[in-house]
Amino acid sequence: MRIRFIVLSVLWLIGASGMAQEVAIYPVPQSVILKGQMPWPDSYRMEGDTVAHFHTYRQLGTILKKGKQQHTVAVCIGKRGEKAVSKYTRMIPRHPEGYYLSIDKDRIVLAGNDERGLFYAMQTLRQLAQGEQLPLAEVKDYPLVRFRGVVEGFYGTPWSHQARMRQLQFYGANKMNTYIYGPKDDPYHSCPDWRKPYPEKEARQLKELVKVAKENEVDFVWAIHPGQDIKWNSEDREILLAKFESMYQLGIRSFAVFFDDISGEGTDPRRQAELLNEIDDRFVKVKKDVTPLIMCPTEYNKSWSNPARGYLKTLGEELNSSVQIMWTGDRVISDITKEGLAWVNPQIRRPAYIWWNFPVSDYVRDHLLMGAVYGNDTEVKDEMSGFVTNPMEHAEASKIAIFSVADYAWNPRQFNSQASWKAAVKVLLPQQSEALQTFVNHNSDLGVNVHGYRREESVDIQPVAERFLKDYRQGKYGRDDFKALADEFERILETADLLLVDEGNKELVAEMTPWLYQFKVLGESGKEALAMVQAVEEGDKAVFMRKYKHLRALQQRSFQIDQTYNQNPYQPGVKTGSKVMQPLVDSIFVLATQEFNRKSGTALSSEVFTSPHRSFSTVAQFRQLPVRVKTTRVVMSPLLEVVKWGAGEYLGVELDKVYDLQALDADFGVKNSAEWLQLEVSADGEHWTTLPVTQQATQLKAALNCQARYIRLVNKEDRVRESYLRKFIVVTGGK
Repeated sequence: MRIRFIVLSVLWLIGASGMAQEVAIYPVPQSVILKGQMPWPDSYRMEGDTVAHFHTYRQLGTILKKGKQQHTVAVCIGKRGEKAVSKYTRMIPRHPEGYYLSIDKDRIVLAGNDERGLFYAMQTLRQLAQGEQLPLAEVKDYPLVRFRGVVEGFYGTPWSHQARMRQLQFYGANKMNTYIYGPKDDPYHSCPDWRKPYPEKEARQLKELVKVAKENEVDFVWAIHPGQDIKWNSEDREILLAKFESMYQLGIRSFAVFFDDISGEGTDPRRQAELLNEIDDRFVKVKKDVTPLIMCPTEYNKSWSNPARGYLKTLGEELNSSVQIMWTGDRVISDITKEGLAWVNPQIRRPAYIWWNFPVSDYVRDHLLMGAVYGNDTEVKDEMSGFVTNPMEHAEASKIAIFSVADYAWNPRQFNSQASWKAAVKVLLPQQSEALQTFVNHNSDLGVNVHGYRREESVDIQPVAERFLKDYRQGKYGRDDFKALADEFERILETADLLLVDEGNKELVAEMTPWLYQFKVLGESGKEALAMVQAVEEGDKAVFMRKYKHLRALQQRSFQIDQTYNQNPYQPGVKTGSKVMQPLVDSIFVLATQEFNRKSGTALSSEVFTSPHRSFSTVAQFRQLPVRVKTTRVVMSPLLEVVKWGAGEYLGVELDKVYDLQALDADFGVKNSAEWLQLEVSADGEHWTTLPVTQQATQLKAALNCQARYIRLVNKEDRVRESYLRKFIVVTGGK
């Protein structure tokens, strides 16, 4: 089929009678022709089976406005084969979920290749009908990726029931057809209670979510995560099938089984395939109205795979061909490439079902990830069967990325990252989109993290910041650069106040509030840092000292915010603008203070507080773990995935100097870690002393009572061991 576009970054200007109107459609359609616009008519005549297409018909009532033009427009709705749209059959794309939409002066036609396609025609009409006049248009459209949506698969606080309801409505509006319910902290989804039925309240809520999902043409996929403690016997198989049946009775018609982030016998690929085939044969295929089963494998990315073991190859050979296999890419956190899919697909013998780990932030919880979606190959539609995004625990803030994922997965060949990002901002907060755009510009990157996955941030101002610092270190700076930075810091300051009081999306503002507090401090700090530069240049010691003291106070305020809000046990605190703007402020403060000291003969401190300690490890998965300081505690960021320790491999903390070490408090998530982990300390990193540890359940504790700079735990055995990293805290005293 020839694809026809009349587009410019999915934004059209159409005019009539001297008036112009912007028209944008997301996800970007396959074919659009715009032919002008017309005034809204005063009445409509419905043609088609409105009862059979009730969900579409009901929403049409909220879309079609009434104007003053004295004529009636016929509205024809139906799907392929129905009389109301029979004249337009050849116009309907023969693709699952395809549709044809036509808006003429006397007739509006919404024709779907199937029920979902008809619903999507209505969603496109909804976007076209935003203005004062109705565009005259013809749209032929269909998705290029079969399954598109979201997997609630993050660690941390699960979304609330109301947040999930809003999410499902958002998916329908943006033509996403899949929501995979798999919150790691739902005990009835995972260990230890996956065998138990949901209590009455939770079951009732799930039933309500299924209803809303159906109203929005979304497959509600209920996932179970039994691998950590499943027994490979008939009893557990029957329990699992009974659990699926109980979920079926709640209205669920889509299912998944997760074997990710587990260790032990549950990782056996043959047993996994045998179990999944039994579910597929005895449940999915028998029910007839259940969608294809989805599974998340234990080796769900290339870096964790072991071709010699043949895990993926075994799944490919033994798993029923209808079962979808999820895949995160070359690493746990990575973008999807054609080369990566060419590596995995031959092994699993089917197109991979992509689980994209962005904007999930369960390993960088002190950051909000609200940047643009980019990096995924746009020529891989045939190499993947589905594409779902794993979001943050902040449901509303995640919609920035979810919107663009919907756009990418629908039509990857025409995906425009920047245009989609900016459109998402306008959808999420239309009355304050300019302020929200400023905020997300500086809240995109993840900071230093164990996965080494980074994102662009502060893109437009970054070259100005780099040029200004380079020049200032040489004793000069450009006036235009100074003004551009001053304007940006002023904009940041204004943005924080504007968003904190905005009521256009209260749920979003509530999620962002701690970061908005920090964002305001960042704006104020940037202004004062530049004022210090100016005061030094003008030789105004009084003004410099005022600004210096104020910026010191702002640094303390920033620290207080970081220590007060978002105090989760993993990555507590609040970071904003951490890639460009905060380092810029810190650098200007240091340089200006040093220049003032040189000119005035003073010795003001130019120290900017950051964590002086670092982690070190020979275990690949532990490298680049951030380390934070909480009073006298040195805290390593946890890692919730399964980690393999080779013989002699270690994990440790290097302090900035020798301290009196008081205690170690660690949790590796397994009950036998004290048997194979050896605790060692050192003052110089060369000569090590072994200290005893005790273990209760999964907790490792040690009374250190020594002076040292280095502390590490070593796998003392000659074989690979597996663990998690739930906690690693060193308690220090004085020097």
